[in-house]
Amino acid sequence: MDRTLKAFSLILSYPTRELQHAMPEIGGVLASDTRLTAAARRALRPLVEKLAGRDIYDLQETFVMLFDRSRTLSLNLFEHVHGESRDRGGAMVSLVETYREGGFDPVTSELPDHLPVLLEFLATRSFAEAQDTLADAAHIFEALSERLVRRESPYAAVFVGLLQLGGTKADQQAVAEMLADPDDDPNDLKALDEVWEESEVLFGPDPNAGCPQVRDMLSRMDTPVNPAPRQAAE
Repeated sequence: MDRTLKAFSLILSYPTRELQHAMPEIGGVLASDTRLTAAARRALRPLVEKLAGRDIYDLQETFVMLFDRSRTLSLNLFEHVHGESRDRGGAMVSLVETYREGGFDPVTSELPDHLPVLLEFLATRSFAEAQDTLADAAHIFEALSERLVRRESPYAAVFVGLLQLGGTKADQQAVAEMLADPDDDPNDLKALDEVWEESEVLFGPDPNAGCPQVRDMLSRMDTPVNPAPRQAAE
């Protein structure tokens, strides 16, 4: 088990009291991983301290406003690639099959492409395989980090860490295309509703979707499209 990838998976999950209680251990794991630069480890400390010590309801509200009400910060990776097209449904089916082939059966209501779910899976694989997958999603991580920096969110440090673990530089053209979309206003519920009405989510099987490895699917993340938001958590 790659404890750092598992730690990142937990940090990017919806905050709970259980997560708060685990933050000292999670912080220790991240602080001791020399695959991350000293600067990256220091940058993670404010987020670890915030998740450990802030009021749980404040943490949950912050998480929802960032990741559930901001489509450009979605943690569902395929939203940044396929939007709500049928291609996304086929990719989702293939990803589920990849999880099953790897003996991974996540117990969650989240979609298979939800980043914490993917990180939990990668934590069970060899680091070489995990690194290849992270490298293929590097431009998504860099764009998310930049957007979070704009919002002065300590969550940005997580994506910097993932970039370092991926061991490669992001495709700057792909990053620029993602950042060309304006940041969402999480308080503009009317605009969010309009985005929901733009297209139907299709998760049915795609007859042309085989069962490629996770890396093969993420390697096609070259042409970002406008993503759609998930429902805000209750």
